[in-house]
Amino acid sequence: MVSFRFPFSFSQPPRATSPSGFSISAVAVTVTVAAGAAIAASRNPRHPVLEWVLSSQGSSLLPWGSITLADASPEPVFEPKTGFSFPSSIGDSRRLLGVGLRKKSLLGLKNIDVYAFGVYADCDDVKKLAGEKYANLPASEVRGNKAFMDDLMEADIKMTIRLQIVYGKLNIRSVRNAFQESVGNRLKKFGGLDNNDLLQSFTSLFKDEYKIPRYSIIDLTREPGHVLSVAIEGNHVGSVKSKLLCRSILDLYIGEDPFDKNAREDILDNVASLAVDK
Repeated sequence: MVSFRFPFSFSQPPRATSPSGFSISAVAVTVTVAAGAAIAASRNPRHPVLEWVLSSQGSSLLPWGSITLADASPEPVFEPKTGFSFPSSIGDSRRLLGVGLRKKSLLGLKNIDVYAFGVYADCDDVKKLAGEKYANLPASEVRGNKAFMDDLMEADIKMTIRLQIVYGKLNIRSVRNAFQESVGNRLKKFGGLDNNDLLQSFTSLFKDEYKIPRYSIIDLTREPGHVLSVAIEGNHVGSVKSKLLCRSILDLYIGEDPFDKNAREDILDNVASLAVDK
């Protein structure tokens, strides 16, 4: 069973779901323009027609559904509020575990959608991690097993957190400052106070010359050897080798005090299912 759900002070978004199939005919009988938007979305999730339909008609016109990891569906997964889509897998074997929406409160007066995100993990790495230690447990017990979550955070397995910028006025300096605070707090939590150089080595990768308009993609990937690799719009901008930094980044999303609690619940369900999948 699987269902689907970086640094600001956000409220929690609704739980996300994923489509098990893409029925053009089903959409066509609803509204012609919605069908056009669905076709555009399947070919290009950034298509302006999709954006117009979502803003004027609401996301209910699009075919949201459910999916299990066993299905290995090639269809993208949509974050339901924004309509932003995430591929069901990236790279060789990294599978999407959940999606969420990060929101920011401006002066306590207005919430803005900052970015949608998806969390991926390498299937083979997760199964290897589970191994004999968790293989005989049902998914429900693996899901609630704190030792397994600690192992997932600490293990040398490949994971990617993909950000898709929703808020068009967001700039790279805001991203850098936000990571300065949120990642800095996690570094103190796990490693003590003397980690300013490590924090600086990470935040300095987000240079002022990088532009991140709406729809821009930022990938944070834990590579083998506990190397955190950063890519913006598919272009590698740098990496930092640090087990502490990798854990601190992951803790923002799947730790005990995550940015998006609903997304975390979905991710835990899915990674537990993946771990015990035979």
